[in-house]
Amino acid sequence: MSVAETPVAKPARDTRIDVLRALALIAIFINHVPGNLLEHLTNKNFGFSDSAEAFVLISGISAGLAFGATFVPGKRLAVSVRVLRRAFSLYVAHVMTSLVTFAIFAGGALWFARPDLLSEINLRAVVDRTEEGLLGMVLLGHQFGYNNILSMYAVILLMLPGMLWLHARSPAAMLTLSGLLWLAAGLWNIAPSNLLDDGYWFLNPFSWQFLFAIGLAASSRARRGAWPGANRAVVVLCCAYLAVSLVWVVLSLWWIDTSFGLPVVITGFDKTFLSAPRLLHVLALAYLLAMVPALSGWLALPTDHPLTAVGRHGLAIFIFGTILAMIGQVLVFISGKSVLVGTVYVMVGIGLLFAYARYLDWLAGLSKPIAVKAGKQPA
Repeated sequence: MSVAETPVAKPARDTRIDVLRALALIAIFINHVPGNLLEHLTNKNFGFSDSAEAFVLISGISAGLAFGATFVPGKRLAVSVRVLRRAFSLYVAHVMTSLVTFAIFAGGALWFARPDLLSEINLRAVVDRTEEGLLGMVLLGHQFGYNNILSMYAVILLMLPGMLWLHARSPAAMLTLSGLLWLAAGLWNIAPSNLLDDGYWFLNPFSWQFLFAIGLAASSRARRGAWPGANRAVVVLCCAYLAVSLVWVVLSLWWIDTSFGLPVVITGFDKTFLSAPRLLHVLALAYLLAMVPALSGWLALPTDHPLTAVGRHGLAIFIFGTILAMIGQVLVFISGKSVLVGTVYVMVGIGLLFAYARYLDWLAGLSKPIAVKAGKQPA
């Protein structure tokens, strides 16, 4: 093989991203079975942001790693097609997961003689107005509770080719326009509307795209080796902000008026429009995890570690976890919202997430070619 034909080795996979994604996915699963004891241990109890913010930021970083280096002249159309195919996959996954969710609750209503189950998690509108409800689900105009992350992520991916194009010209311009869209969405309630009831999506993609864009820009800069070392003053500010957030949430200081006459998107804690305090919280946490060696090193687990395996199969684990969570919700409802039932189920479910990740690894290994020593042929 000539020098020109020598393949370029791919950079080693950064397992820290997989580990963080795994922790976010597990926290999402735990939080989607309300009332269990483990729910009190997830990050939503210790700060303004929760696992949803972590998931979107990690997704932005992953998108930058996956598409940023290849989005170059001559390949931009091909990369854009790949991104759009990924967005369509997420759309299909959202619709199918929503249908399975409806079937799980409908099955629970039939088998356990609990018709009240069909009034939970925003199912009633589809029961009462089936034709409009099914159309709304397909058109993303009606979402069930706990089934709203993939639709938001799919819409953000539709914006990704434009983000990549802007970033190639000016990262600052990309972040500025993304930030202005976030601000406008929060100021004037610009969001996709629901079709069956008043209001808009629970997670507004026009707001959450800003967090995604920040992750995209950060990964691109880190990939080029242009990321500066940890700034001591920034580290102190991040620690102080996280400490204030911790005290605020633990002591439930929500009664304190922090508006100062400013819009909610600037001083509030709204999740739909990703208010600034939530946004700053996840960014402060991410900065410390990335820049403090003790924390960053702890996240760099081996590729065969269970957490790394869970994070490596993010979409499949998310879908599986959502289905498990919906089954868990039905079991919790029919048990009279038993804390014991919910806790035991969640513990078993976490084990199933790890087992499923191992199964996916094993399945992927079957498709890999078997190495054959020189001069020998396989039997």
